[in-house]
Amino acid sequence: MSEFRIDQIKSQDASRGPDIAGITTFTGTSGIVMPSGDTAYRGGRGRGVFGGGDATTDIIEYITISTLGNATDFGNLTQSRQSPGACSSSTRGVFGGGSTPTKVNTIDFITISSTGNAFDFGDLTEVRRELPACSSNIRGVFGGGDSPPKVGTIDYVTIASKGNAASFGDLTQERSNLAACSSSTRGLYLGGYESDITNTIDFITISTLGNASDFGDLTQARYGVSAFSSSTRGVSAGGYVAPARVNTMDYVTIATLGNASDFGDLTQARFYPGACSSNIRGVFGGGDSPDYDIIDYVTIAATGNAVDFGDLTAARRAIGACSDSHGGLG
Repeated sequence: MSEFRIDQIKSQDASRGPDIAGITTFTGTSGIVMPSGDTAYRGGRGRGVFGGGDATTDIIEYITISTLGNATDFGNLTQSRQSPGACSSSTRGVFGGGSTPTKVNTIDFITISSTGNAFDFGDLTEVRRELPACSSNIRGVFGGGDSPPKVGTIDYVTIASKGNAASFGDLTQERSNLAACSSSTRGLYLGGYESDITNTIDFITISTLGNASDFGDLTQARYGVSAFSSSTRGVSAGGYVAPARVNTMDYVTIATLGNASDFGDLTQARFYPGACSSNIRGVFGGGDSPDYDIIDYVTIAATGNAVDFGDLTAARRAIGACSDSHGGLG
């Protein structure tokens, strides 16, 4: 009898093993391990989520990053608020801080692959808004913000477990309205407003604790900027440079130090859009000049101008955004 070796079978494009259907019994000399757990906890579905924003809304909506189209209702945050920071693992999204308009230290969480309202996660170390967040698959890190005054505080949480944030260290400058993105090892904080608009880029090592260090500079000083990343490249866009909003997009190679380079332009100049990504495609949603509902996308590995993706369910700015497939997940 010939031997039927499943481990030698590949799909037609050789990218994965076989898809076996219709078999009701199996015998063999070695064990077989089937997937376990609810599919909601397996992650990696390529979903982007936008939460909160002006005017102090609790809206959460989602897109499928690999396709084009309008956003769909997901649920609601535990409270309406603008300017939260957002980060995520492959399964869970976390939204921290913001203003209602009173500034809060609230942290919410969602299961990205499902829909429904957010649940309480814990609290930041201090109340603040206009803060960004970045993450690995294990740890989420919130940096800066407006308390007031502007703060350089960096907090972190373990995304898989609920609880209050703990101190991580401090940014090189106290500032708000900055952006953040990450690889699986390194987090970046870009731009913002201190006593004036800054072009500063800081970096941290996500798995350790300590103060941020200088990485380089954006192509122009601006605040109200947003960012996303693949595992190798970070892209920042939008913001304000007196006297107007800008459509500027920059990029950096996360593993090296140095100044940002020009990437291209957004479809519209705007302030404080939400940003999320897969490892291939990055998406900017909303922003103001006045408030927009537009969603743009780019291919992160290339350079060039953004292209229309679709629309949010409501026009707004100062949105927290995250995904289950960004560059910080490896």
